[in-house]
Parts: sequence; structure tokens; C-alpha cells
Amino acid sequence: MAQHQQLQYAQLPIIDLSAADRGPQARALLHAQLHSAAHDVGFFQLVGHGVTQAETDDLVAAMRAFFALPEADRLALDNVNSPHFRGYTRTGDEQTGGSRDWRDQLDIGAERPARIPGPGEPAYWWLEGPNQWPAALPGLRRAALAWIDRLSGVAQRLLHELLTAIGAPAGFYDPVFGDRGHPHLKLVRYPGSSGDGAGQGVGAHKDYGFLTLLLQDQVGGLQVQRGDGLFHDVPPIPGAFVVNLGELLEVATNGYLLATNHRVVSPPGATERFSVPFFYNPRLDARIEPLPFPHATGAPGVTDDPANPLFAEYGFNELKGKLRAHPLVAARHHAELLTPA
Repeated sequence: MAQHQQLQYAQLPIIDLSAADRGPQARALLHAQLHSAAHDVGFFQLVGHGVTQAETDDLVAAMRAFFALPEADRLALDNVNSPHFRGYTRTGDEQTGGSRDWRDQLDIGAERPARIPGPGEPAYWWLEGPNQWPAALPGLRRAALAWIDRLSGVAQRLLHELLTAIGAPAGFYDPVFGDRGHPHLKLVRYPGSSGDGAGQGVGAHKDYGFLTLLLQDQVGGLQVQRGDGLFHDVPPIPGAFVVNLGELLEVATNGYLLATNHRVVSPPGATERFSVPFFYNPRLDARIEPLPFPHATGAPGVTDDPANPLFAEYGFNELKGKLRAHPLVAARHHAELLTPA
């Protein structure tokens, strides 16, 4: 039985998005597979997405060049200097589940002017603002912003197919994105196991947006909690994105679609691992209406976590997450938003 379960969870479902263009029969099969993956697992591997190897190589080269910069150049972009939570986070400075994550990273969002909330405006508008870019690597800005645009298009197309797959209107959530969506890109390096032997690259968590598209290298380390309650490795597939659903889709479908716990285990020794998660998120002021679809009446309800309440306006969820994950930024710029201990 144990061996059967191991085989059952050896790989996530593989979804070929290009099947949507190969006629009614292929698209119907795509929808059946997508429906099952999103309802039963909450995770899948996406191929046929149209992103070329050249586009991927361009981004990966820029990312590796960034992490190869002298530490002083990276620390010049320290996110502690950004009230918008943009920039570089040193290894160990981000937290998940109250414990430090053993990775360093560059957080990038849509390039917009700083928006400082006025009297009576929600504090989540602090999340909108400029990125920090390394002067020594002008190509990084171009590659990263191009990736955000490219993957926003892939994610929108995927969301349309997913909603169609469960019998919902394909464009139901288009208005909550528009030209003011709040995409988020991370360029991440896991430097290997920490000196104290802790194995948490990133602690177990769910994402709080709509969809996450992850480009991972061949080192591995991503683990997904499956139906047996255990965390299973996600073997890398060259050219595929690992896709997971965020909490907004679980809430919007009253639990019919799954947001699934996942984590990253640090690679052994001094082995480096690189990954690029892209988060497809709506406008900060978006209120996510329940999705009208045929299976709504039989939905099981949303997983309730008293320690992690979900708010109606998306921006409050993201702000809550940022304040928890980046305590140094929160303490320097947003002390008034922190709950006294």
C-alpha cells in the first residue's frame, strides 16, 4: 500500500495548455484534466504555455548575474529601505510560520510610483511603489518586467481555461485584474543548508492570490502536501511551470478548488538552488465575489485557519502576509500597523 501511495504521488498532474488550440475534443480533455487537478490536488505542472527557452534563459541569466554580484551591491537594494517591501532580502531575514527561511531573494512588482495612503485610505496602498534595481545590471530590470508581462498573459489564459473547466464564465474575474493588477515576482536563491542544520528553505504555507507559476531549476526541493497528509517531492520537469492555486480561488469557490500547503526543503550541503515564483494577483482594492458555477452547492467550504483570517479586499491579505514575512521592514516603516505582542 505504501509503495502504491508513493507511486500515486510521484508526480503532479501534467497539464498541456496548448491543447486549448487543438480543437473541441482536445480542449474538452484539457478541461477534464484541469478540473481534476484544481479540485483534487491544487497543484499541477504546466507545459504548452508558449514561453520559449530563449525567454527563460534571458531571465535566468539576469538572475544568476544578480546573485553573483558582490554582497555590497545586493545590500544596496536592501528591502529594509523600501516601505513597499521591494528589494533584496538577506538569507534568514524572511520568515514563514514564525521561523526564518534559508534563502535570499529579490522582490519585484509592477513598476509604479509610490502611493502613500492618505487619511482614511487603506494601509495596503503602501504595497504599491517602485522597485529597487542594481545599477551594475541594467538588463535585470528589462528581463524581470518582461517576465511579469509574459507570465501575466499565461496566467490570465490559464485562469480562463480553469474557470471554463468548472462551468464558470471564463472572464468572471477579469475586472479585478485590469491594468492595476498587483503581480509579484521573486528571484530566489537557496544557498544550501543553514549552519545550524535547519532544513527550512521556506516553511509550509499557502499562497494568498489567484495563481502561482513557478520556474524551478533541476536541483529540486519543492514539496507539496498531498491527500495522505504527507509532503511529497515535486520532481522538476524541464520547460514546465509548477502551478498552484491561491487562497482567493479556494474562497471564491467555497473550497471546491484547493489552495494546498507547500514548502521548500533546503538543498544539501552547499548546493545552490534557484527558483522564480510569479504570483498572479488582482488589484489591491479588489473584492473577490463568489464564483457562479454548477458545483457551488456541493462545495465543502473553505479551510478555516483562525491564525490566518482572510479579508474581503485582497490588499489586506497581502499586507498581512508582508508584515509577518518581513519583520525588519515592518518595524522600520509600519510599526503603527503591527499588533502589540
